[in-house]
Amino acid sequence: MPVSASTPLNKRILQASAAILVMLALAGCSTTAKDRMTTGSIPKLDKPVEQMDANELRAATDRVGQAYEKNPRDPVNGVTYANLLRMNGRDAQALAVMQQVAIANPEDRTVLAAYGKAQAAAGQLQQALDTIGRAQTPDRPDWRLISAEGAILDQMGRPNDARQRYRDALDIQPNEPSVLSNLGMSYLLTGDLRTAETYLRSAAGQPAADSRVRQNLALVVGLQGRFPEAEQIARRELSPQQADANVAYLRGMLSQQNSWQKLAAKDATSPAAAGTN
Repeated sequence: MPVSASTPLNKRILQASAAILVMLALAGCSTTAKDRMTTGSIPKLDKPVEQMDANELRAATDRVGQAYEKNPRDPVNGVTYANLLRMNGRDAQALAVMQQVAIANPEDRTVLAAYGKAQAAAGQLQQALDTIGRAQTPDRPDWRLISAEGAILDQMGRPNDARQRYRDALDIQPNEPSVLSNLGMSYLLTGDLRTAETYLRSAAGQPAADSRVRQNLALVVGLQGRFPEAEQIARRELSPQQADANVAYLRGMLSQQNSWQKLAAKDATSPAAAGTN
């Protein structure tokens, strides 16, 4: 996959960005407890898992894990537990959970979608693409699954195919911020920071945009050398603790080996900065 610079720092940033891209896309097509819960069969979550801090995630994972152990065949428990495990960085365990749930529920589209997400998070990209494809219904395509396919294709180094899938998703769900953000991050992965920022600003400007979209925008703005602006974006709508953590992460990514000013200059002068398709 072409990039705009060849420094070790830039490579690490692009790799981290690829992980962020997949996390955002797959979170966007997740099924929450609230979506599926009708009988109180799983512990009620106080907030979406994407908005939990580390302590809340651990506590929720323990609670849902206990419910899962009582009935590992239950698709709601399994999907929710695997999602929480992924958010805790326990990708291998999430995959093992979803393997068992998928065996018990081989025709459940929600289970297949969650299984594909777990495979992607664990690095099994082709298997994930195949599984998510089986979860799709041709006559009623799900834009979330289409966007997830795009994220996986980006991870596989196929940006042209990935961007077409994002545009297919946008045809179904126009101006969807998670898809616009994924499209922007796709351009970041090939070094076209200006185009990436255009899509990410569009995503962040949508009423349904969440903090993850704005953190992606902050990353792209910071990579172009505008760190005060990036820090301002990163602090929006977050608690002081979360904001400090995000800003510290941005600073760490942008200050190693080369300053972010030097990195931005390299991006601006590179032939690939004009964009690749």
